[in-house]
Amino acid sequence: MKKVLVIGYVWPEPNSSAAGSHMMSILRLFKQQNWQIEFATPAQQTEHMIDLASEDISTQEIILNSDSFDQYVTQYQPDIVLFDRFMMEEQFGWRVEKNCPKALKILDTEDLQCLRHARHQAHKAERELTQQDLFSDIAKREIAAILRCDISLIISRFEMDLLINTFNVAASLLHHLPFMVDLEKCPTKTISFSNRQHFMTIGNFRHAPNWDAVLYLQQIWPLIRKQLPDAELHIYGSYPPPKATALNNPKVGFLIKGWAQDALSVMQQSRICLAPLRFGAGLKGKLLDAMIMQTPSVTTSIGSEGMHQNEAWPGIVADDIAEFIDAAVQLYSNEPVWLKAQQHAVVLLKAQYDGQLLGKQLLTKITAIEQCLNQHRLNNFTGSMLKHHSMASTQYMSQWIAAKNS
Repeated sequence: MKKVLVIGYVWPEPNSSAAGSHMMSILRLFKQQNWQIEFATPAQQTEHMIDLASEDISTQEIILNSDSFDQYVTQYQPDIVLFDRFMMEEQFGWRVEKNCPKALKILDTEDLQCLRHARHQAHKAERELTQQDLFSDIAKREIAAILRCDISLIISRFEMDLLINTFNVAASLLHHLPFMVDLEKCPTKTISFSNRQHFMTIGNFRHAPNWDAVLYLQQIWPLIRKQLPDAELHIYGSYPPPKATALNNPKVGFLIKGWAQDALSVMQQSRICLAPLRFGAGLKGKLLDAMIMQTPSVTTSIGSEGMHQNEAWPGIVADDIAEFIDAAVQLYSNEPVWLKAQQHAVVLLKAQYDGQLLGKQLLTKITAIEQCLNQHRLNNFTGSMLKHHSMASTQYMSQWIAAKNS
């Protein structure tokens, strides 16, 4: 039985974030192969974390900057180690390399944090993204982690192109893995146009692009409400801070709903999903949920980025605030346009998010690299060089902290 160790940045919360949902789809794919999986993380447990034991996945709490991990991973001896985001590879990659050198190392980026950070910096400065924004210290760390691993899972085609063409990462080190959807479980029919009402958006409030979108909706909503005086905007998301709940205003239909026990249910009850994202990276879980529940969406080019290719968007993409408002009102009021957007969702899901096909492609990639792992690593000279130099500095810093703590 193949043994997999997943080193998590956080405990998976599939009902709180797209990252948590994406992680669980990978874990379930591995379980379907009858692989033994252990999820280890230094993160504290949370109220919305999934019960991994119910998924037949064992768990282990690990400590940063502690030699106890060396003993643990040596005893477990995984065949595959999956790092959840580059920070976990930084912290534990050198220890895995030292104690389990033959283990296949996979990095799940979730999204490119350097891209999200760069866009955030440009947005705060109210200017276009620059090369200086993109080539930040975070980028150096994240790209180095990608190069040190055998495979990096990249959720967006846009980010695949960015890594290959801008950062010159070899395509052989990357694997495009968008959201894996079980199409057989997607509803073929959902609540009708006339039986739905109101607008909605959803997203973890701790995620900066989501919070910015809520603030942007404060500007957008009064202009939509002026044309649709009976409509409401329902804003869902985990971990709403006091500054978010303070925005709740029933008089104008701007309602902070907070945690949604069933995101798909509240998505289906709404007529339109709004996602006016002004920065960010990766793929947007709220827009995937909208497709699954056949809820048309209005979003920006950042929101739709990487989520479709030649397929029509299941709603309207608009970056200008006036165009965004017109799109929201049109979709909400015009049933034929709304129904056409629904059909686009069905086509897009089948074209880009077939979990069965995507799962097979990932397993094929893993098998192919395992069969020629030594040559694969030999071909990756830059990665070997980074292990030789940068991992040594990380190792000595970690060992110094461990000695200081003892």
